[in-house]
Parts: sequence; structure tokens; C-alpha cells
Amino acid sequence: MAERVTGDTKPGAPESERPQGDPQRWLVLGGGYCGMRLVDRLLDLGHAVVVTHRASTNRPAIHSSAAPVAPDASSPRSRPRLQVVAFDSGQGIDPDLSALGPFTAVLSTIPPGDDGVDPVLDRLGDALRQEGSPWVGYLSTSGVYGDLQGGWADESLPPRSLVPRSRRRIDCEAAWRASGLAPLILRLPGIYGPGRSPFSRLDQGRGRLIHKPGQVFSRVHVDDVVGAVLWCQRHGYRDTAVNVCDALPCPGSELLGLAARLLDCPLPPCERYRDAKATMGPMARSFWLENRRVSNRRLLSWGYVLCYPTYREGLVATLAEERGGRFNPTHHRADGLLAG
Repeated sequence: MAERVTGDTKPGAPESERPQGDPQRWLVLGGGYCGMRLVDRLLDLGHAVVVTHRASTNRPAIHSSAAPVAPDASSPRSRPRLQVVAFDSGQGIDPDLSALGPFTAVLSTIPPGDDGVDPVLDRLGDALRQEGSPWVGYLSTSGVYGDLQGGWADESLPPRSLVPRSRRRIDCEAAWRASGLAPLILRLPGIYGPGRSPFSRLDQGRGRLIHKPGQVFSRVHVDDVVGAVLWCQRHGYRDTAVNVCDALPCPGSELLGLAARLLDCPLPPCERYRDAKATMGPMARSFWLENRRVSNRRLLSWGYVLCYPTYREGLVATLAEERGGRFNPTHHRADGLLAG
């Protein structure tokens, strides 16, 4: 059972409408898509944030197109300055956590290495254990449940996937559980949102309408990943796993169909999966190999209210942000915010 620290706020109230208490200090390991979306929200809330990036990234090329991130006028506090540090396990570059902390909360968004080893635990595990008792979260995947032939997966189901990519996640989840850090493991399905949506593919003629009888996918908007992390940390959930997904698993064709209607553009021709799979890369093929519906019942029972209960609301909001001039993909990488 999850360890929980009871909060004094109304369950389900939007994060921006609840009192935030004292400013916190977060360590976000991995400044990718979800990591930087969380960083942006934490800064709006007035929390101090340290985020890591890979030293091997071509920083000047990424940074050259970046503009200053405009402060959120609705933010309850002034926006602190983001601290970006290098962490590259492949090059043996580790941040000095003792000089950067202490931290209120730590979130790892970094996937396993090709050898199945978790780079955060391998390189920083001892330093994290010396941090005291911060809240710790780990972003994993609902792929660990394996193929259920369209059946439902909740957290009581033991991980069973045979896909190598998901097997590596299973091993890393086990390592996090054995780490002594009492992490909350957040299992995510397909993530979409501004900059990661069907709209650009349709605009560029790269969308594919693939049909596989009975195949469904679960998904989650990136803002609900962020919202769930903040909610679970605020209310002290840890030492367990939770699925973070919306309430409407469906075929990918439904998602693409709505996107095409919102853009008022034609759908691409329908392809049969058995014909299309020969043209797919290994990642895409593994995605289609398994078929399941992921339950969010535990997350909702903890009081979290989804920003986007289905892909319908989520796609509308995504298109509005992409077309509204407020979205810059560069800002979704930590190294894109580095000066110089």
C-alpha cells in the first residue's frame, strides 16, 4: 500500500487554485519532453529547480533558436532562475548533488541504458540516499504489463512484457524499488501534447492511418503527467506504482480522425497493419505488438482530476497551444535553455 502524507487541500482542485506552501527545491533528472514541461510548471509555482541535460548534446545548435521563456502572469510567485547541470553517464559526467541540494523532491525521467542498467541509480544512487528523505518519483511505462489482447491493466497485475525495451523497464523498476528511496513509480502509456501530436504529421503529409482489428492504445496528455507528479508529490504518495493515463483507450485511427477534422484536412489512405509493419522501425513495431487498456482507477481514487479526461479535450487544447504562438519546441529540452 502506498505511503501517504495527508494534505489540507480540497482533493482534485486544480494545482494553480490551491495554496502552495513554502517554495520547494526540485531535482528533475532528464530535461526532455516531460521533464521540461514539469520544470516550466514548477518555475511558475515559484519553486527552485535543478534539471540535468546530457553533456553530449549539441547545445549551441539547440540554444541558438531559443527565445526567453515568458513568465506566466497567473503565477502565484515570481519565477525563479532555472539551474541546468550536466549529467551524462556515458561520458562519466555526474552532477555534485551535495553541492546542489538539499531537495524537497526528485523526479527521474531518464530511461534505462541499452544494457538495462538505470543510469541514475548506477551513478547517483548513493548521493540520492544521502539526501535525507525527499519525495522520489520515477517515470516508467505501462508497457511493462505486456500484451493483454485488449484487456485492462491495473497496478495489481505483475509486469510481464516480453518486449526487450519493456523488460529493461521492468528491471529498472525493480532496482528503484530496492533502492531504499521508496519511489513512486508512474507508469505512462503513449504521451502526446504540444510538439508531440498528429497535427504536424498531417500538415506535412506524414500521417499514417493504420488499421489492425481490435487494436487499442491508451495515452496521456503531457500536462496530466505533470499534474499527476505534482499531485502525488504534494500528497505524499510513494513506495508503490500508479498508472497515469486518460479514461478512453481507443484505436489510433480515432485519434487521427479527430486531428484531421480539427485541421479540416483529408485523412491519409488506410493501410492494413500486416502490410504496414514491414515499413515500421523497431520501436513502432514493438508498439503495435501489444494490445491493452490501462486503468487509471488508482490515480483517480487518490483525488487527482484529469486535465484532459480523453484525447478529445486533449487534442483541442494541443492544437490551440501549437497554433496560438505560445509553444516553442526548443524550450522542451533543458540544454535549449542554457546561455552561451
